[in-house]
Amino acid sequence: MATISDVAARAGVSTATVSRALNGKSTVDPALAEKVREAAAALGYQPNGLARNLRRQETAVLALVISDVENPFFTAIARGVEDVAQTSGYSVVLCNSDENAEKERRYLDVALQERVAGVVLSPTGGGTDVSPLLGRGTPVVAVDRPLDAVDGDQVLVNTKCAADEATRHLIEGGYRRIGCLTGPEGVRTADDRLAGYRSAIADSDTQQETYFRRCELRTAHAKAATLDLLDADAPDALLVVNSTMAIGVLEALRERGLRPGRDVGLVSFDDAPWAALVDPPLTVVAQPAYEIGSIAARLLLDRIADSSRPPEARVLAAELIERGSSHR
Repeated sequence: MATISDVAARAGVSTATVSRALNGKSTVDPALAEKVREAAAALGYQPNGLARNLRRQETAVLALVISDVENPFFTAIARGVEDVAQTSGYSVVLCNSDENAEKERRYLDVALQERVAGVVLSPTGGGTDVSPLLGRGTPVVAVDRPLDAVDGDQVLVNTKCAADEATRHLIEGGYRRIGCLTGPEGVRTADDRLAGYRSAIADSDTQQETYFRRCELRTAHAKAATLDLLDADAPDALLVVNSTMAIGVLEALRERGLRPGRDVGLVSFDDAPWAALVDPPLTVVAQPAYEIGSIAARLLLDRIADSSRPPEARVLAAELIERGSSHR
């Protein structure tokens, strides 16, 4: 098996130069780095990852802890993180917290024990504790939801404003009993979207009351909450806070013999792949999920390279895509 000394001899450089070149250090002349890589490839040389990681006291692995792997919004974030990480020589380990604080805590403990290089995290709630990671010097970037107790890097979307805009769109479409289906209290995005809905209703001349239900961010829970809301308050339109819940809403409307748009206006957060395929196509608040992931990965890699950088918060805009479900 070829050694680093063999590569150095073939390339005509020192072993230190080989190490820097293969680790992507910018201090190595690009032409020389290419010569080292060619020598390593010709000899079939594989760096000793374990020894390298022990020297670094970390692994070339990023942990990505998301709330729901079945939600297309989070899978798009994951793709954005992975694409950026791979080009920089990092692997990504995906962890699914299932909106469960205890499961999230266990994954963060594993990230600490395995000495990952950094963590991208969608927190289950404002009380998520990342202080052990930060105390070890492991950087954390929050996505979708902020870490309330930490002044750190984060990539968010202004979903309160987006929910306000979506509700006003329904008001302008002539709907007069607009309801909202949102997630559990304490989930920041669920609270923000409900606040945006309430803000638009408060400014409305045509509707004075708010009609909403909170439930778990799951299809079955959303269906049950929608049936309850339909029976109790008879809304003629609904704002739904994510696409997983929207499936349950569509099931509930079908069970009641109600057609989206004509009978009940419908707007959902997130432009899932199926949203344009249902009849009528679903009006959505599209969030830039892939960009959230890719920006978060770049912020994390920048933080790994320079821990003294000031914290950076990126707030991205969502886009209302009008389709048939919000028009009579």
